[in-house]
Amino acid sequence: MTVDVIIIGAGPVGIAAAIAAQDHGLSFVVLEKAALVNSLLHYPTDMIFFTTPDLMEMGGLPFVSPHEKPTRQEALKYYRRVVDTRAIPIQFDEPATSLVRGADGIFHVGSQPLNGAAVTRTARAVVVASGAYDFPNRLGIPGEDLAHVSHFYREPHAHYRRRVVIVGGKNSAAEAALDLYRNGAASVTLVHRHAELGDSIKYWVKPDIENRITEGSVAARFNTRLVEITPTDVVTDGPAGRESLPADFVYLLTGYRSDTSLLKSVGAAIEESEGAPVLNPVNFETTVPSLFVIGAAVAGKQSGKIFIENGRFHGAVAIRAIAERSNSSS
Repeated sequence: MTVDVIIIGAGPVGIAAAIAAQDHGLSFVVLEKAALVNSLLHYPTDMIFFTTPDLMEMGGLPFVSPHEKPTRQEALKYYRRVVDTRAIPIQFDEPATSLVRGADGIFHVGSQPLNGAAVTRTARAVVVASGAYDFPNRLGIPGEDLAHVSHFYREPHAHYRRRVVIVGGKNSAAEAALDLYRNGAASVTLVHRHAELGDSIKYWVKPDIENRITEGSVAARFNTRLVEITPTDVVTDGPAGRESLPADFVYLLTGYRSDTSLLKSVGAAIEESEGAPVLNPVNFETTVPSLFVIGAAVAGKQSGKIFIENGRFHGAVAIRAIAERSNSSS
């Protein structure tokens, strides 16, 4: 059976697209490579969102929280409730593995369930909402793949009385540094290539991290690059020249990018310098007809510009375009 649309990704933006497809009466399938809102699942355990609960709402369901800023746990619970209330069917643990557009304009989407044989589905349109959290912006330096190095921060306990180096100067790096400092890390050092911390840091976090740096509770190396990681140290290059810093663990919190391999495989144009798909700004359609990209995946390496509060509207725009074409052809 050929459906109207296949949605790739069950994050908040993919959920919003599925709700829009329901509202327009379209047949659809949602493919998710892992768990519901998988990126949120892997955010730091005690994370607090920048935004207010109402700006994360979708499907007409209120997001009720006793806090001004919702927690990660509250968000996970809310999106489970949205999916249950709207009865959205999702194929979990089934990553999309191939994408082909036939001469007749029908898409053939291959997927590989975690437990089972490969599947191929057909659809008149495809919406890619695959996010941009699984592919970190790598530094390309020696030692980046050592066991004590990670591009993802979860929680501080494992680093009690240990020396931690964090590379980055935006929100994730600042929050991780504060969390580690307050939970008993032996030392926390921020290494940032720019002269000061990023302006995008949450307004209640920025003065906190700046004060901790000023008092010396968190060390900082500005205008400094990491050039090598060894099993016991990191090597930096900054205003004072080369320096070796002891490190029991290293977090490279340098941002993330979307995976464009499926888009490239079907011939969608990619702006290579930023790794972002070339899109129609009106409806998020790629250069391949009826193939749309929404959410953080629209921004390539600059995925941090797309948040739930603005990305949640992308799905309605793309689905509206699909529904209009479906209605005109019927």
